[in-house]
Amino acid sequence: MTSVSISSKVISGKQTLNIPRVNWKMVYILGLAMCFMSFVFYIASINQLTKGAYLVKTYNQKISVLTKENKAMELSYAEKALLDKMHSKVNELGFEKISSIKYVEVSNGSLAKAQ
Repeated sequence: MTSVSISSKVISGKQTLNIPRVNWKMVYILGLAMCFMSFVFYIASINQLTKGAYLVKTYNQKISVLTKENKAMELSYAEKALLDKMHSKVNELGFEKISSIKYVEVSNGSLAKAQ
């Protein structure tokens, strides 16, 4: 069978297949519009991802700075508490602050020697 005989059977037959005509120009335009919208969505998503990564980085830096400050403050507080305890213990034992130091000179012959 040739293509002429096939087409004549389709045309002369009682049941014909109506294939809708496709407007290819509209399909291309819609396809390009979808590609453009996908590209815009991709750019917006990358922008949001970059903002998130930047925020995480800055927050991590702030956390490290605050951690260092916290450690320094803990050490300062511990030193202050130790000095306060020491001053209270000194006052409790009755020690006094000295104003001057006088050294006693000892001659060589005045010390006891072990035999």
